[in-house]
Amino acid sequence: MARVPGTSCSALFLAAFLAASGTAHFAAPAPFDAIVPRSLPGSPRAWTRASGVVELALAAGLAVPRTRRLSARATALFFVGVLPANVKMAYDWRARPAPERALAYGRLPLQIPLYLWARAAGRSVTNR
Repeated sequence: MARVPGTSCSALFLAAFLAASGTAHFAAPAPFDAIVPRSLPGSPRAWTRASGVVELALAAGLAVPRTRRLSARATALFFVGVLPANVKMAYDWRARPAPERALAYGRLPLQIPLYLWARAAGRSVTNR
């Protein structure tokens, strides 16, 4: 496969990951609604849709070399910003069967490699 100048496989994989996640927010919103912290104003569905739009926008930004660095920084901040939802999910699922608890608890440390992945995707950009 030919390498496209100015692209980074890592950034493109991250863009695909965010695009899939953003799409899931619209295709199957109920699980996302359930983890929206109650302290946020408005309806959980509005937050689910907003976060889906943000993920799709970040994916688009990561896919374009010219906007990749800024989008990668925004993506890293986004992963920090959604941590409260993952904490809420872990708390809410604490009485569920072990496999479901493991999924909820596993999401918490996953935010670290996602954050680092976003940071690395921004560093892979060459100035043009």
